[in-house]
Amino acid sequence: MQSGVPSAGDVYADSMERPRNRVSFSESGWVTMTQQHPEMAEEQAFILFAYECLEASKTGAMKIRELTSSGPGGTFQARLERNVFDENLVHRLEQLDLGDAALVFGRIDRTAEEGDEVEAFHIGRLAVADANREPVVVDWRAPVAEPFYRATGREPMGLLRRRHFVVEAARLLALEDELFGEGHLGIGNDEGLGGEDDPRQGLRGYSTLLTALGRSRTGQLGDIVATIQSEQDEIIRSPQAGVLVVQGGPGTGKTVVALHRAAYLLYTHRFPLEDQGVLVIGPNRIFLRYIERVLPSLGEAGVQQVILGDLIPEVQFGGRESSSVARVKGQKKISRVIDKAIFDRERSLREDVVLPYSTGYVRLRAEESVHIIKAARRRFPRHNAGRRFVENEVWSAMAATFRGEAEVDDVRDALREMPEMRAVFERMWPLLTPAQLLHDLFGSKALLKLAAQGILPEAEYLTLHRERSESVADVRWTTADAALLDEARYLLGPKPRRNGKINDADEIRTYGHIVVDEVQDLTPMQLRMVTRRSLSGSMTLVGDIAQATGPLAANDWNDVLEHLPNKKEPRVVGLSVGYRIPAQIMELADKVMLAATPGLRAPRSVREGDEGPVIIPVAQDASLVDAVVQRAREVIARDGGRAAIICAEDIIPAISDALNAAGINHGLARAAGLDQGLSIVPATMAKGLELDDVIVVEPQAVIAEDPQGLRLLYVTLTRSTRSLSVVHKMPLPDAML
Repeated sequence: MQSGVPSAGDVYADSMERPRNRVSFSESGWVTMTQQHPEMAEEQAFILFAYECLEASKTGAMKIRELTSSGPGGTFQARLERNVFDENLVHRLEQLDLGDAALVFGRIDRTAEEGDEVEAFHIGRLAVADANREPVVVDWRAPVAEPFYRATGREPMGLLRRRHFVVEAARLLALEDELFGEGHLGIGNDEGLGGEDDPRQGLRGYSTLLTALGRSRTGQLGDIVATIQSEQDEIIRSPQAGVLVVQGGPGTGKTVVALHRAAYLLYTHRFPLEDQGVLVIGPNRIFLRYIERVLPSLGEAGVQQVILGDLIPEVQFGGRESSSVARVKGQKKISRVIDKAIFDRERSLREDVVLPYSTGYVRLRAEESVHIIKAARRRFPRHNAGRRFVENEVWSAMAATFRGEAEVDDVRDALREMPEMRAVFERMWPLLTPAQLLHDLFGSKALLKLAAQGILPEAEYLTLHRERSESVADVRWTTADAALLDEARYLLGPKPRRNGKINDADEIRTYGHIVVDEVQDLTPMQLRMVTRRSLSGSMTLVGDIAQATGPLAANDWNDVLEHLPNKKEPRVVGLSVGYRIPAQIMELADKVMLAATPGLRAPRSVREGDEGPVIIPVAQDASLVDAVVQRAREVIARDGGRAAIICAEDIIPAISDALNAAGINHGLARAAGLDQGLSIVPATMAKGLELDDVIVVEPQAVIAEDPQGLRLLYVTLTRSTRSLSVVHKMPLPDAML
């Protein structure tokens, strides 16, 4: 249990006696959040009891693990079974480790299925039972917990009361009740707030929600398991099969909804999903660090979270290139260029090869090499798998030319180490890695012309040429190269091992479910890369067309869906309510969104901020950087939270130097995430992040960073939950006026 938390004995006498779920109702439609609720002490006691049961489960799991850790002895089968059992126990212990997250966050009361008795269920982030295996806390993903998120005044789903807790670890701070039934239409029910156009209409646990939204950011995305709203829950619990696209504007919670959906699917379909694996793909390393704690806090520590480059083995990334080059590499037809480049490496001999053998000679005729290449292409759709066939056919053809009798194996043994034979195989059918293929292709204008002619215009394929490095290991590949390397890996196939067999571990791994965030930015080639890893076509894709940036930014979800699995009809759903961003900030951002994507509708904010955006113009004879430093000093003087300066890439060094000179501690998000109280974030990496206070520097420079500049500016203006400042020396874009 957390230090500083009162023990169960401080609240009720017998800590081993389970507290009673006494049900009583007030006369009002709802009880607003209060620390003076008459059942505060009872609920606090129950929460502490739940923590004691959790600790008992941990202790029991540790004892079992100690019993199974008896060393390396025994039969192979016994050791294998012991290791599997131990892995399961470790996984269970990981699930039980909540860190600072609250175990219990709510309760529902309903009429029992049989009789008129009222039964209560406490809802939490994982299931906990007492010593008699009676449920103490119900996992939020269990079917019985669904009304906690879905019930409304018009559709109470059998509830009499829904109770929300405001908790810090095991300490209960406040309660909020919503009552259901005749005469009770409180906050969180259909008629709880405002009129039909009020974005708060239909929200549940409104006071609890506002409390959660008002907390300072920590630099890490937190889960929303205690405050999931109905439209979010519908997405989380939707069927697994097929592609589900979630369109959501800034602050609608689309990222956490996708992560909670992954946790829900793992709970609901534990077998086979746990073995098949769940993959989460984010846009950049900053984003991955930002979301890394969400799934572990929900008890799912085994989900793989990556950027696309992480899926490409044995290469190094970090190269830079222009958006025009990235655009060429992102087109679907580049896959045909790669296929043709492989075809071009399967070549017949120009002339016969004659080599001494025994008392005479053996010959490989150029005409015979043509037949061998054609046969290999027919038999082996993946290049590397055909190498052994080509070798065997070459040895057979050469052995047949010896004037006496020659065994194929003898010819092979005698000639295989000769440089001339290695040259034959390297010409006819070289074993290639994806990096070797593309390194050769991009380093030669002649090879590019040969592979791309008739597929890409000359002006496009020549942009792919770059100076050849001395070694393929020296190449620093770009973000756009990841999908091309993956295409080449798929078409080439793995290299055969010495015994000629293919190791399954060398194949591209597939997953039972894939989550992709900011999917609207992926190019057709990158979407092919994602699709290739889908075992059954089950995906959750989240994004916002209004925030689509990059060289081939999508303008419609059909632009994305045409490159994804279509085994089942895809579903596109929307999140309409903005929870994070204050209405005053969204008002400014909406102007930019309407200019960038006139056909889209902005999300409706559920809360007002304490202040509107602050626009800070800088005189032409004054320093822009000094003005940024001064505003940063004012912002970080506030209590708590995380702040960020978001700007174009080329101004980051000057701002960082000026902050250092002023003695202001800060971090560079590219290297350290959002670990510092103040971070400098490149505009191109701001997507998906949320901060308390944001300073956007020089909007015109942000627009110049990306072909979809206004959309990128919209991204930067929608990162704040508390205050937004805009510092500029160049004129503001018309869209902001």
